[in-house]
Amino acid sequence: MHTVAVIALDGVIPFDLSTPIEVFSRTRLPGGRAAYRVRVCAASAEVDAGAFTLRAPWPLAALADADTIIVPGTADPTAPVPEEVLDALREAAGRGTRIASVCVGAFVLAATGLLDGLRATTHWSAADLLAALHPAVEVDPGVLYVDNGHLLTSAGAAAGLDLCLHMIRRDLGSAVAADAARLSVMPLERDGGQAQFIVHDQPPAPRGSVLEPLMRWMEDNARRELTLDEIARRSGMSVRTLNRRFREQTGTSPLQWLHRARIRQAQHLLETTAHPVERIAAQVGFGSPTAFRERFKRLTGTSPHAYRRTFRTQQAP
Repeated sequence: MHTVAVIALDGVIPFDLSTPIEVFSRTRLPGGRAAYRVRVCAASAEVDAGAFTLRAPWPLAALADADTIIVPGTADPTAPVPEEVLDALREAAGRGTRIASVCVGAFVLAATGLLDGLRATTHWSAADLLAALHPAVEVDPGVLYVDNGHLLTSAGAAAGLDLCLHMIRRDLGSAVAADAARLSVMPLERDGGQAQFIVHDQPPAPRGSVLEPLMRWMEDNARRELTLDEIARRSGMSVRTLNRRFREQTGTSPLQWLHRARIRQAQHLLETTAHPVERIAAQVGFGSPTAFRERFKRLTGTSPHAYRRTFRTQQAP
């Protein structure tokens, strides 16, 4: 039987810990037999889980005969990881054991060096920190999970469930995975990725800078077909100077900033109105619904219709 070992570190996030335990424990083969044996392992006798303290029934040595190891996130992803845990993970990887992280558990995997040179993900709010602390890791904040074969990482919270279902499908096929998804009241595959949940704040201009009133004007006039020449005339600068100032102060170009402002306005309309997508495209300044859909998916990772299904907050008046 396939053995799944879940590591409980001090500060473990209970949701991250319980997700693989529940999903793998409840997975059944077509004849009704359990598909996985689940073990919770720890390096110490007691583990601080924030709201409670837990006792793991298996020591760290139990990782040695695991087929899959799951590393849940911890409350402080920058906290030092016990060297014995890092060594155990490196040894398991050397044996070919599959290792997966949930949420900010990716910080633990990155600390082993196993993710160096690989693509990985984590909770979108911690992605920049992971990239800064571990520059050798290619951090992708826009996806629900990344599968590198024997090393897998998932985004925050419920994305750990997506990853578990993905591994079950890899191990046992779509039929068993679909049954596990139904038990979890979860689609086997979700629309879009983590990008649709990211709050895309506009890059700010320094207070009092020449760009601050220009940006307000651009947002107020986003529904118009603004051109770079018109924006430059409004700013009183040449196109070349405007581009340079925008790059210096926001890290992006005027038109890219404008497109992002339009998409943020579109997200608000999708969440709070019943307006058709074609009408919203025109309201936020896109020349055609097709251009709007393409730009929306490029930024959020999902379609306007799928975004509305996920985030609609109220019925339109």
